[in-house]
Amino acid sequence: MPGEQLKEDQDHGASDHGGTPWRVANGRLLNLRDGVGWVKVSATEVWNAVFGSTSDVHAAQSPADLLPQFTFSRFPAELAIEISGNAPDDIQIRLIGIGANGGQAPLVAHENDQVFIGNVWYPIRMADYAESLATLSAQRITNGAKISVGQLIWLRTRAQSLELGLIDLLQASDPAEVRAPSAMDTAAWGLQADLYPYQKDGVHFLKLIAGQGLGCILGDEMGLGKTIQVITLMLAEKTADRGPSLVISPATLLENWRRELRLFAPSLAVRIHAGPDRAGVASRLTGFDVVVTSYDTALRDEPLLSSVTWNLLALDEAQNIRNPDARRTVAVKSLPRRISLAITGTPVENRLTDLWSLSDFALPRLLGNRDEFERLFADTEAGAAGLAPIVAPILLRRRVRDVARDLPERIDVAQPLSMSRAMAEDYERTRLEALAGHGKSSSLVALQRLRMFCTHPALIGTWRDDPADGMPKYQRLLELLEEIFQQGEKCLIFTSYTGMTDIFRADLPQRFPGCFFSFIDGRVPVPARQQTVDDFSAATTGGALFLNPKAAGVGLNITAANHVIHYNPEWNPALEDQASARAYRRRQQRPVTIHQMFFADSVEELVVGRLALKRGLAEHAATGHEGDATVSEVLQALQISPLSGILE
Repeated sequence: MPGEQLKEDQDHGASDHGGTPWRVANGRLLNLRDGVGWVKVSATEVWNAVFGSTSDVHAAQSPADLLPQFTFSRFPAELAIEISGNAPDDIQIRLIGIGANGGQAPLVAHENDQVFIGNVWYPIRMADYAESLATLSAQRITNGAKISVGQLIWLRTRAQSLELGLIDLLQASDPAEVRAPSAMDTAAWGLQADLYPYQKDGVHFLKLIAGQGLGCILGDEMGLGKTIQVITLMLAEKTADRGPSLVISPATLLENWRRELRLFAPSLAVRIHAGPDRAGVASRLTGFDVVVTSYDTALRDEPLLSSVTWNLLALDEAQNIRNPDARRTVAVKSLPRRISLAITGTPVENRLTDLWSLSDFALPRLLGNRDEFERLFADTEAGAAGLAPIVAPILLRRRVRDVARDLPERIDVAQPLSMSRAMAEDYERTRLEALAGHGKSSSLVALQRLRMFCTHPALIGTWRDDPADGMPKYQRLLELLEEIFQQGEKCLIFTSYTGMTDIFRADLPQRFPGCFFSFIDGRVPVPARQQTVDDFSAATTGGALFLNPKAAGVGLNITAANHVIHYNPEWNPALEDQASARAYRRRQQRPVTIHQMFFADSVEELVVGRLALKRGLAEHAATGHEGDATVSEVLQALQISPLSGILE
């Protein structure tokens, strides 16, 4: 690199001409003073000796005369910061001088008023950079030292406002390029699962960021297992004697978090802070490794949650704080924590301000306040291009296509949901009315009504104008579709009730204008069904087909969709599997994610459990099982009450 030859000239001097020789040592000039010896000479003294009319040394003793192998520049070098290494744990910075011909050389720490670039000596007017250097010092950025990811982002954001140039030679700043060490032992932390390689890489990156006391955005696409990566981080943090963790999620996902934590990390003590049993004092939150609550409860109980200093604050479906002015956004950002983790499959939904709000949670104030940010990054393609490298070091984003070799062809995602209290009370009334009846037939009718109720209460009675209002399953469906459509992808939504299909047809096109929607059930003539599939496949936007599993469960090839949503579970596993196979088949080029939606502590959970049992029997060649529910299963279903499991 330019300037390296100076290592050979560390004691390069000249013979005594008039008793005042010069020499170069460690990249700067020394002057021999009578009775003193070799003295470091300032850039001003050197410049005056070469170009000035007066000097502290004799003009006849100009270093330009005595060191002919060097050239002396009348004009100063520019000062810049060079960033090199690899993020997130080996980021190096150093001050460098840039000469008139573009050559560069590092500056010696604390001796920065002059530099040799190749064989050319340059002065540096440090006074011109005093304010910028003081600003760096205030951020604890020191010449020649390592910096954190947070300091890297600060530098990249403020590069234009600093008087210093910025030379970014960072070899890797994409977290997706970080690889976990082979020695990483998640089982030793207590994880009861085997992670895919990309998930191990993700956990390793999260650990590196947590080790710096920073935050980040986990933006993996749907189906890649963001939850299990966060749970593994919690286990690692507990192993390192750090805790507790607070998870804030949509109310629809509280049950999922409870089950995932119990399944994958049984060693963690977990409390669900929700519903009438939520803690009223901080002491009831202590002693737990993980507390899980909803956004609405966090807003309501912000003073209580603020009384605990959390080690990790994780926001699931973090797009819920994309509006910086929303009360919930302000509330969760105010909670005290060491590490901030935003979990979302859609980091940018509508505007760059969405990403600012998430980044401001992950690394508070690093991107400046909102007004500063919007001045720097206009909501345009150019603004997005300027922002991308700045936030890249804290945005871990893997797409299914990027890690497809690690994945199975089919990804099954169970989606347990908890009813709202109002829904649970309505369900309970329907259940008790059935138990008061007599005979098998009345029980079967009651069971059917409960299944319809779980699909949507509007199917057995009146409901509100908005089908999502007070209906957690429909709310979760909207969250899934939002992420699917934002990626321009397509899905199949299976329901066995024409009334539910009609709700979809009336409501979803209004919520997602521009997306393709159509349906296939018994009302669509068989000859017309293939044309519907062809239109769906040809659509260039995201979209959904609403399908009855009996009408569309065989014969159709719908590989344009890589998501399948079973909105209500079927008693017969063969029927459900045949429906899933519409997308999960030989010509499919991408892994297919199968979402199974069901209400916990309801007839639907019994159906899902029965599906798993029957599939297990089928794998052991015990075929011939019937699809319909048995009398004992009907009676068992009618004993289940959702009131005991209400979380919100």
